[in-house]
Amino acid sequence: MGRHATSRTRRRILLPLLAIALAAVLGAATWVAVAMARSEPDCETTRVVVAASPDIAPAVAEAAGALALACVAFDVQPRESLQLAQELSGTAPKPQAWIPSSTLFLRQATGVPPSGPSIASSPVVLAVAEPVARALGWPREPLTWPEVLGHAGIVAGMPDPARDPVGVSALLALREVTKDAPDPSAAYVASLRKFAATTSGATVFPAPENAVLRHNSVLSEGETALVAAYSPAAMALDYPFVEIPGATRRQVEAVAELKRALLYGAATGTRSELRAPGGQALRLTETDRRVEAHGQRSAEIPAAAEVGKALSQWAGVNASARVQVLIDVSGSMSAPVPGTRKSRLAITLEAAENALHLFKSTSQVRFLAFATKVDGERDYREILPLAPVGQQLAAVDRLRAVRAVPDGQTGLYDSVLDVYRLAHKEFERGKLNLVIVMTDGRNTDPGGISRENLVAELGKLRDRERPVPVIAIGIGPDADETELRQLVAPAGGQAFLSRDPAKIEEVFYGALGRIAGAG
Repeated sequence: MGRHATSRTRRRILLPLLAIALAAVLGAATWVAVAMARSEPDCETTRVVVAASPDIAPAVAEAAGALALACVAFDVQPRESLQLAQELSGTAPKPQAWIPSSTLFLRQATGVPPSGPSIASSPVVLAVAEPVARALGWPREPLTWPEVLGHAGIVAGMPDPARDPVGVSALLALREVTKDAPDPSAAYVASLRKFAATTSGATVFPAPENAVLRHNSVLSEGETALVAAYSPAAMALDYPFVEIPGATRRQVEAVAELKRALLYGAATGTRSELRAPGGQALRLTETDRRVEAHGQRSAEIPAAAEVGKALSQWAGVNASARVQVLIDVSGSMSAPVPGTRKSRLAITLEAAENALHLFKSTSQVRFLAFATKVDGERDYREILPLAPVGQQLAAVDRLRAVRAVPDGQTGLYDSVLDVYRLAHKEFERGKLNLVIVMTDGRNTDPGGISRENLVAELGKLRDRERPVPVIAIGIGPDADETELRQLVAPAGGQAFLSRDPAKIEEVFYGALGRIAGAG
């Protein structure tokens, strides 16, 4: 799909979604009026407020009206789940029942049950612009998440996982999708990097299935339809029904009647775009062929710790970084790597260059080379000054031109200490501040600082309020794992080994993934 076609596709996806949101609210308001009109005038009416996610509120209001309970007026209010979760933690008037789109919202509110029975469900899918889906072979074959995300022509976006369970579901599903890769951490980070932290302009993005159905149902001529790609690793929206403490006896009875009706499927009939709890087949009389109507398996609601871990990883991967990369150019780095026709240094420089793509464009990176006395009496020199990723990518020829120092020793300790001090001096809050050291050996500078003194100095510099972890990557058979682990421990970092230098890129990506996901 060409550049202009892609641009038109992005614009045409967004407008119907805005119309859908408005239609959901207006539809809910209509059903609220019906439910209230059925109260009887010759008795004192009991008002029962039910707050429901806007996408299910019309069906809930219709079910409430159909009950025709004497002297009861159901007021079904379409409320965004996150907003209500925040209000329930305060002093605002509370509804008698709440139906958020996901159990995850219950965990964010106070004074409500942590779970409730599901009255409907909607699988979380990858919504794929139809032209992209066709380029991938749909409808001959159903779409899969790995296939979609591996396509070069996509523009992927992510709803904010801190505010939207759809985003959380996608993060957890992506972890499952990449778990069988040679280096799962690296594959997961690479997968997350495909997603912009917005769905604006995206041609692929996580969405609930019912939103895809609604989007496709209101298309105007020339607008782009969406095709759903499913994964059993994605958690579905589960629409739990919970009673809010503080209701009167009559309100409690009315809520119980409504709950019973909804549990018997009142919200998932033949006109509903929602599935029954558990992902049973859609009951729509006419089903959009761009979704799969048959039953869909979904992942269980994750534990709070798993959600927290996923959110930390997403935040880490999306944080801008401020990185000092210290590369060993001692004589041993000129050793050839079997089967590659390249030296250890050449492969290390390639890994460092490719790793630039792992950082956000707003990140800043400095490259330094170290051996012994490479800049007067100093054991290191600057290759590329601290600059945004885009500038460094434009200047990679200077990085590629670096050569090993013949007979140069490894001035590891002095170099690490000086660069760590520099990183602390240049620390920037709100960014992932890192020092990355890539070496094939141990310190061999007899005139430099001792290991014991280095560890002590790093420990003094460490500031938990201004963390600068050190990532040490050992390259080849001579890398000293014990030394590297002792070196990074006082700075709160991690050490990684690549005994096969040809695989350093995988190790580098995995290291960044683990540090970025540490939260």
